[in-house]
Amino acid sequence: MSVLKTLEGARPLFYKEVLRFWKVSFQTVGAPILTAVLYLLIFGHVLEDHVHVFKDVSYTRFLIPGLVMMSLLQNAFANTSSSLIQSKITGNLVFILLTPLSHRAWFVAYVGASLVRGLVVGGGVLLATLWFAVPGLAEPWWAVIFAVLGGVLLGSLGLIAGLWADKFDQMAVFQNFIIVPMTFLSGVFYSVHSLPPFWHTVSHLNPFFYLIDGFRRGFFGVSDVSPWLSLSVVLSATVLVSAWSLHLLKSGYKIRH
Repeated sequence: MSVLKTLEGARPLFYKEVLRFWKVSFQTVGAPILTAVLYLLIFGHVLEDHVHVFKDVSYTRFLIPGLVMMSLLQNAFANTSSSLIQSKITGNLVFILLTPLSHRAWFVAYVGASLVRGLVVGGGVLLATLWFAVPGLAEPWWAVIFAVLGGVLLGSLGLIAGLWADKFDQMAVFQNFIIVPMTFLSGVFYSVHSLPPFWHTVSHLNPFFYLIDGFRRGFFGVSDVSPWLSLSVVLSATVLVSAWSLHLLKSGYKIRH
């Protein structure tokens, strides 16, 4: 019963959050898709004949799942973080605080909307890049699992960042010095096996690497590490970050005091 009450309470806030990014979809959906296509054009054209990762998989095909997941992750994070910081700065967060919504309903609504935005952008990138190459779907269940977990993980992380930040400068620091480097250094544009030993080890400490690698497994049926290892790492990170964000919401961190 409590689960149903949480979902029912989250529904209007979820609808508001989805509508918020969809009303400016040219910026929130179209722009990231265009950016990913430009990455594909540049890197695919320059490195197509010079980089070989998986057998019988061209570099362009290898690149597409990485770009899809990178776009999904960055936009899932941006949705919750930007929504919260805007609401805090403009002062309209008080109207949500006046509602009887539980912290669980807040979490479901914000993270759910982030997952929707991430999946929409990721799906758009996949459709836009099919014109250049068809990556295939050898084990599609892995792609679905890691796409959903990636959206929830980054949506929760964006929730934490949005609660922590008091101004856009702080949010930019979080985005530019944590999220962007971790996504770019997660194997989107290369296989970690091509890295020197030190950076190979560092890459395995990055949870985003396991998201990219597990997601890519769904397309090609091969990966740098076992998909079960990737699933255990990503699931652990998702549970940990989600629990942290729920705790901050329950305590009213920087929103009730």
